[in-house]
Order: sequence, then structure tokens, then C-alpha cells
Amino acid sequence: MADSGVAARPRGAGAGARGPHGVALMLFVLVWLSCVWFGSYAFNPNNATRLFAAISLVERGDAKIDRYQSLTIDKAQFGKGAMRHYYMDKAPGMTLIAVPAVWAANAATGKQSLDEVIDIANPRLRTFLGVRLSLAVAYSSAVLTAFAAVLLLDLGTGLTGSPAAGVFAALGYALGSVVWGWSTTLFGHAPVAALFLIATWAIWRGTAGARELRRWRYPVMAGLALGFAVAIEFQAALAGVAIGVWALWRTRGVTRPIRLRMYAVAAVMAGVAVLPVLAYDQVAFGTPFVLGYQGVVGFKGMNEGLFGLTYPKPFVFWEILFGLRRGLLWVAPVLVLGAVGLGLMVRDRTTRDLGCLAIAVIAIVLSINASYYYWDGGASVGPRHSVPAIPFLAIGLAPSWAALRRQALRWAAVALLGVSIVINLIITSTDMFASEALASPVWTSNFEAMFLRGTLATVLNRYGGWGAWFSFALYLDIALPLLALIVWQTRRAERIALE
Repeated sequence: MADSGVAARPRGAGAGARGPHGVALMLFVLVWLSCVWFGSYAFNPNNATRLFAAISLVERGDAKIDRYQSLTIDKAQFGKGAMRHYYMDKAPGMTLIAVPAVWAANAATGKQSLDEVIDIANPRLRTFLGVRLSLAVAYSSAVLTAFAAVLLLDLGTGLTGSPAAGVFAALGYALGSVVWGWSTTLFGHAPVAALFLIATWAIWRGTAGARELRRWRYPVMAGLALGFAVAIEFQAALAGVAIGVWALWRTRGVTRPIRLRMYAVAAVMAGVAVLPVLAYDQVAFGTPFVLGYQGVVGFKGMNEGLFGLTYPKPFVFWEILFGLRRGLLWVAPVLVLGAVGLGLMVRDRTTRDLGCLAIAVIAIVLSINASYYYWDGGASVGPRHSVPAIPFLAIGLAPSWAALRRQALRWAAVALLGVSIVINLIITSTDMFASEALASPVWTSNFEAMFLRGTLATVLNRYGGWGAWFSFALYLDIALPLLALIVWQTRRAERIALE
């Protein structure tokens, strides 16, 4: 193996190593800023239906979207005739997150949706929705993704003993994949991905030693993260079970009183996180035991199996991973190294359990996506329903980096990460909702039709009247020096770790 330039196993796998605090702070700022700088289309049906429900909760105290239902195809209908009403057809987690943004914006501006003409061509309504969408994203999706990136830095550093490996993994996850673009929306995919990673980190770090096992914060974090992931996307329960089983395995040798206390705290916190779903259903439907999905209109495929879920189709697996239209490979090529890294983790006894968990969660998420009637996600860049698998591929980036001995191989890995970041910068700065009719949307839509022509979607040019290229250049003026500082501080931390 010495001649190949690749180590046989990750270096120094030890959970005692921590991600450098200064690097972590700068990484959080870079990822958060990158997510809030660019804004998604507020009238996208998936964004819009969540916003409409949040607006109705704030302004009317109910969850009906009757007044706005003509502006979205994502809706549920209950009742007939005069008793017919329309509702959001999603899990309510992201809508409930958006409620404070709607309330704060209404209070600050003195404006409500009742003051606007409900017409998709109304620019004032577009701004009204866009401002509230941007505010909600800023403290939800963007914060969760940035926080998860920091925890992945810590996890990658702990697995390998290398801060550089942790940074490589964190950047690959947050900026080198479509997690970045989906973190500019109210879609649930990126938040669920972040919550899965937060829970995984809490279990991994919280079972690293006797001192950590006695700390309440780890089971509290794990329980809240897994519970709220289900509140955002109900199917997250399946991958959540896998993470829970892994937690049982990690704690199998812990004394019974400590183990039971950890389980009880995590279970209570998960229940607390799910309670808002029951409250929303009670307000919306008069009972906590009705789901918006039960009244979906306009999507006949939802009647197949369980709300559109049947069984995994092999050709869909191929399309999710390698297809030109939705393939993960084309929007995040650096994740190939993540798959290699997971193989290294499984080979290493000290990291085998985490490697097996990552593979299991990836398999569950991809299988759910491949079982779904609308597997391609409609107007989408990349396989949006598979986004929760991305952080688990990204975990493998750390040992993959640490296994590279030759400088040339590391430069090649950096180049692959750079390509992935540039691809996702182009995607995020233009449009996450490329037409489903396009064979290669990233090239034909995001790059040729939009990016080259300056059709960009920064918050400053969309709602502040700034020039598109000027606001894009301003982002680079802030982000690139910040990235350079992260690299510089990481190299310094790497030298200290090797001393």
C-alpha cells in the first residue's frame, strides 16, 4: 500500500480529538451566510403551501389556505360543497418553523396578506412572501445546516485525528452538495439531513466515555433532533429507527441506571418535538389523528401504496445516483470519495459501527426515494428526496481524506471538492427548481440559460433592488476570504495535532 499513496485505514481514529473552535466558528458563519445570501422562488408550490399555512395560522388562527389555494398545486382538500376547505398537504414541521417569521414581518411592516391581491402576477405579493420565506430560512434551514457542518467538522476530526479531514467533510456536505441549495428553501429535505447528523453526532460524542455518558445534553439533542425530523418529514421515522438502534448498540455495555436514564430523556425529548404536529392537526382538522396527505388533490400517484410509496425500483436507484437528469454524482462528485471512506470505516474495527450506520441510513433513504411514485421530485435539481442521505456519505469524506498520503492525491481531492462547490454555487445562485422536462438541467438550465445570462437569485437583487452580478460578487468578496481563513487556521491546527 505504500506505493499507492493511500493508507490502509484512517489515521488516529480517536473520539477525543475535537474540531478547532476558531475554525468551527468561521465555518458556521460561512455556511450560514452562503445559505441566506441566495433565495429560492417563493411561489414554488412546495414553498408556497407551507407559507400560506403559516400566514393563515398567524392572521386567522386556523390552517385553511382557501384564499391562496389557486396559487399552489400542493394542497389537500377536505369536505364538500360549502364545507370544502383547502389545507397544506405536507407534514407541518417547516410551516410551524415559518410562523415566527410571518408574525415578526407582519408586526414590523404592519402588513398582512389580506392587504394584497392574491395573484401570482402581483409583484407586491411576491415580495410579501419572499421576505417571509427568507426570514424563515435564515433561522431554520440555514442555521441547522451550518450547525450540522460544525458538528461534522468535530466528528471528522475525532474519527481521524485530523482537523483537515473534518473540514474537508464539512465543506463537502454543506457547500459541495445540493444540501446548500435546498437549505435556501422551506422544503424539509435539508433540515432533516441536518437533524439526522445532529442526532448521530450527539450519540457518537455522548457515548465516547464515562464523562460524556453522564451528560444530559447528548440524549436531549438526539431525542429532539430525531423527533423534529419526523415532524418535518414523516418518513424520517424509518431512518430515525436505524439511528436509534445504533444508539442501543453503542450503549449496550453501559450500566443499567445510566442507560435507562439516557433512553428516557431521549424518548421524552422526541415526544416533545412531535407534539407540535399533533397540535397543528388539532387546529387544522379538529383531531390530532388526521394527516394532510389524506386529502391530497391532483396527484393520483399518491393513491398507490402508502401515500405513493410501494417498493424500490432498480432503475430509480440508478437514476438517483447516476442519471443525468437527477443523479447525485453530477451535482456532488466529491461524494464518491465519501463512499470510499465509508468502506474504510467498515474495515476499521474502531469505526465499523458508525460506518455500518451510515450505510444503513443511506440505504433506507435511497430505498424510500426509489419506492416513491414521484421519485424525481418534479421541478428539482438533483434527487431532492435523497438529500437526507448526503451527510452520511459526507461522513466518509473524513477518513477518505485522512487515508491519502501523497500530496498529489490530496490536491486531486481538493480539486474534486472545488468542482463540487462551484457546481453547487451555480445551482444555488440560480434556481433549485429546474424543469422536470430537461435531460441535463444543471448544464442547460442553471448554467447556460441562467448563470451565463446573469439571471441570479440573491436576496439582495431579488428584494433589495441590487444588481445581480454586483450582489454575487459581494458574496464572493466575503466568502472567499472567509474560506481562505478557514484553510489557514485548519493547516495551523493540523500542524499542532501532528506535534
